[in-house]
Amino acid sequence: MLLRSPGCVRKDAQGASPTAQAQEGDAYGVYQLAMLLMELDAQDETSCLLVADALYLLGRLDDAHKSLLIALSRRPQAAPVLVRLALLQLRRGFCHDANQLVKKVVQSGDIACLQHTLDIFHHEDLKLLQGHCHTRALSILRARPGGPVGEAHTREAIAYLSLAIFATGSQASESLLTRARCYGLLGQKKTAMFDFNSMLREEPRNVQALCGRAFVHLALDQTQEAVDDMVSALKLDPGTVISEIRSLMPEVQSPLTRGLCTRCQVLLKQWLDSGGPIGEEDTQSLLAVGEALIGINAAQPSWRLLLTDILTVLGKYQEAGIHLQEALQLTPSSEAAQARRGLLQLKKGDVSSAIHDLQCLAETDTQDLSFLLHLLESPERQSLTQAAVKEASNLLDLGQQGRALGYCSLAILAGGNSPYLLRLRTACLTQLQEYDRALGDLDRVLQEGAEDSDLPRRTEDFCSRGRLLLSLGDKDGAAGAFTRALALSPAQAQSSLSKQPGRAPTASVFLAHGQRCLEEQHYEEAWTAAQNGLLMEPSHSGLKRLKARTRKEVSSGCRLH
Repeated sequence: MLLRSPGCVRKDAQGASPTAQAQEGDAYGVYQLAMLLMELDAQDETSCLLVADALYLLGRLDDAHKSLLIALSRRPQAAPVLVRLALLQLRRGFCHDANQLVKKVVQSGDIACLQHTLDIFHHEDLKLLQGHCHTRALSILRARPGGPVGEAHTREAIAYLSLAIFATGSQASESLLTRARCYGLLGQKKTAMFDFNSMLREEPRNVQALCGRAFVHLALDQTQEAVDDMVSALKLDPGTVISEIRSLMPEVQSPLTRGLCTRCQVLLKQWLDSGGPIGEEDTQSLLAVGEALIGINAAQPSWRLLLTDILTVLGKYQEAGIHLQEALQLTPSSEAAQARRGLLQLKKGDVSSAIHDLQCLAETDTQDLSFLLHLLESPERQSLTQAAVKEASNLLDLGQQGRALGYCSLAILAGGNSPYLLRLRTACLTQLQEYDRALGDLDRVLQEGAEDSDLPRRTEDFCSRGRLLLSLGDKDGAAGAFTRALALSPAQAQSSLSKQPGRAPTASVFLAHGQRCLEEQHYEEAWTAAQNGLLMEPSHSGLKRLKARTRKEVSSGCRLH
């Protein structure tokens, strides 16, 4: 009956409304019933509390106070009695007495049972209790020492905050936030998470709660969830979030900032993969995080480069250039920064300067360079490819293969795996004696041009492949490549192989391969090797003997030619 319409029994100067009269009747009825119960059992605490509550709702505060004092004399540490007395003392303005009573409630450790006890009290009285408990908790936390004693202070503050939360429920958002942080201090991560979640259900845009929950996620090694909350908070109030992150220890701050950086990189990659425009929400997230990272640590060049990339993707080239200059001042020799300078130069039409800056990544970080090249329009990529090829060719002519390599790789990344570009880099790598890489490029040429009708070019490719395999010590592989070349165009292959590696060395390759095939009884391959070797060196005695032995060892009925 008392909870039917809690806190609503009041009269105005004109008298009571019918509803108020009914409510007052309920309170008076409870009072009479409770008094009857007390006559039957004067020691019954519940009846005594019902009397006090009814008197409170009837506005008879002095009588309610007297009733509670009687109950307190029987059980001096009873939390339900103490909290009621504290509320009455606050209402009557006796703050010192109220403070002592609340302190006893906290010391009793019996706070959870009070949650529904407070439901009958007027909202304004509960606000007084909430404010008093919250203020007291903050005072305890400010004076909190370190070590085990500090933990005890934190637990005491939690007790006050819990009472404040019971008093006004969802309206005690600051108390809920502070309690969550206290649980975090004690290492009670899941309990802290519960409080943060409770607050965010009521206030989804509360920045401090989002930050707090992010820190708990981080402590639980849930970096992805922590980043989600931080991004949401940054879009609402960057200044507060930056201050919160900067307050963290470096070892805690680092995984969070790395996670935020990774989130931006993922968004940028998704945009590149989709090929469509960036959505408004993603744009806000990218800018918020990029700018926040600089706010957290302006001396970190990688954050400057990240924001440069974001602004470049959004087409804000002038702003991107400003941040890029900051990065270059911090690390003038950074190849990543130089490459981005090249990209912005290309956007301005300065192709010659662009290729010089972009090629520095071509041999060191192809993934980063590929990302930058994705930001170019098709005509820009075409101009870049042509300029890189021209520069590479000039350097190769001057014998500067080391410098030419970066331009060759830039041309391939910008222009695609065209046979011409791959052959250019193959030649460069061969001169640098990087035979493995050269072979890889040439194999891509041969794979791409499987149906190529340009027999002279394809014949030369197989000759080159054989020479590379020979340089790597693979004589059998070299013999196979030379065989393919001779099969495609015998005259051209003989001419090419006569120049390099030479007629005699080529014949020796075929002899060694043929002898191995004969030992393994691969007669047709041995015969072919002998025939090809004699094409290169008709008077080679070893090849003649190989041919004769092969003929002799062939089983009856086997046709070799």
